Amino acid sequence: MENEFFFAIGPVMIGASIITTWGIMLVITVIAWSSTRHLILLPGSIQTVVEGIVAAIDDAITAVAPEHGRQIMPFIASLWLFLIVANLVGLIPGLHSPTRDLSVTSALACLVFFSVHWFGIKTLGLKNYLHNYLKPSPILLPFHIISEFTRSLALAIRLFGNMMSLDMAAMIILLVAGFLAPIPILMLHIIEALVQAYIFGMLALIYLASAIQSHQLNTQE
Repeated sequence: MENEFFFAIGPVMIGASIITTWGIMLVITVIAWSSTRHLILLPGSIQTVVEGIVAAIDDAITAVAPEHGRQIMPFIASLWLFLIVANLVGLIPGLHSPTRDLSVTSALACLVFFSVHWFGIKTLGLKNYLHNYLKPSPILLPFHIISEFTRSLALAIRLFGNMMSLDMAAMIILLVAGFLAPIPILMLHIIEALVQAYIFGMLALIYLASAIQSHQLNTQE
């Protein structure tokens, strides 16, 4: 994990990962605002790219949660875009991917954890949502609760471990081979970063869809 600290706010130490995370969120916000403030019927190149990205994300969400795509689209789209940029920012000299820091991936996993319950309660109501934890038998309640925490823990550790191992593998190969193979290593980093962003976002989408649709599925049965 990153151990370099820039300043402190009371007992909270602000490190490189947090600064990079804030910077990524700021850049995404500025790009999203500037690219959508003047939308036209016949889109130019920039608007076409933006619409293509939004359409691709919308198709992925609709395939998993067709009835609730509009509801969870903002969260999942924001999560995916952040993860893609965060995983790739390590390619910029002098910067490190914040997702190689366990504290950042843990924060993202916590965000998914609370979002799952928030969307579930908002859609189904508190009583119906909590009742799902008693199905098919109240005996399984402890196992349902444990699974909620373990899958969030797995989300955080999976992304952290994969990004950390990717950076370490790249450094080892460059140390052994020098700069004889920079392009293959660069392509490997890009592909793996995109894959890890997709996996994390897709798992979050599946968890959200499961929480929202569980009551409907049980009712149909």
